[in-house]
Amino acid sequence: MNKQQRIELLNRQSRAFTSGIVENINDQWVFFNDENDEAFPLEEYIDREIEIHRGNRWKKGFLSDVGVVTLNRETLYLLNQEKVRIKKDLLYSFDSLLEELNDDSFFQFIMTLNSLSFSIHDCIYGYNQLTFLNDKKNCSGVNFFTFDNDQCICAVQHHFVYSTKEHDRFEFTLNTGKRIVIEKFCPK
Repeated sequence: MNKQQRIELLNRQSRAFTSGIVENINDQWVFFNDENDEAFPLEEYIDREIEIHRGNRWKKGFLSDVGVVTLNRETLYLLNQEKVRIKKDLLYSFDSLLEELNDDSFFQFIMTLNSLSFSIHDCIYGYNQLTFLNDKKNCSGVNFFTFDNDQCICAVQHHFVYSTKEHDRFEFTLNTGKRIVIEKFCPK
């Protein structure tokens, strides 16, 4: 699995965007989240991936300035009451783990998570012991992550031993009692 395949798998994850509308109120752009009607200044999302709904389709770009979306070679200005989707950020600890995992462990982890109806964007808590270790070539520990897809909760423990071989063990436990364990051994 190369970097492009990883990116494709991550881009296919459900619940990757927060949907809502943008409004220009007193010369200030505000984003209203569809899920809970919370309002946020649009400037909080500058440099983030954003999709705007125009011409019955979603156009992907980046919010380059308040009210300005940059597409490939095009600059669009947001319209009042326009539907938008803003790409969710991953928790730093979780994003770091995904970067650290070897290809086999990465693929198995994502596929198992998805098979349980969870997306990487459902991660609401993360503790990554690997971010605190200086020597990642000879270490062991446990990482903890919690996922919430609005219907179920999943706790994941990632036990790792990295020495002459990489050993990753993921324990997925749902609030229903269902449990899945996967293990990957890879030579370094």
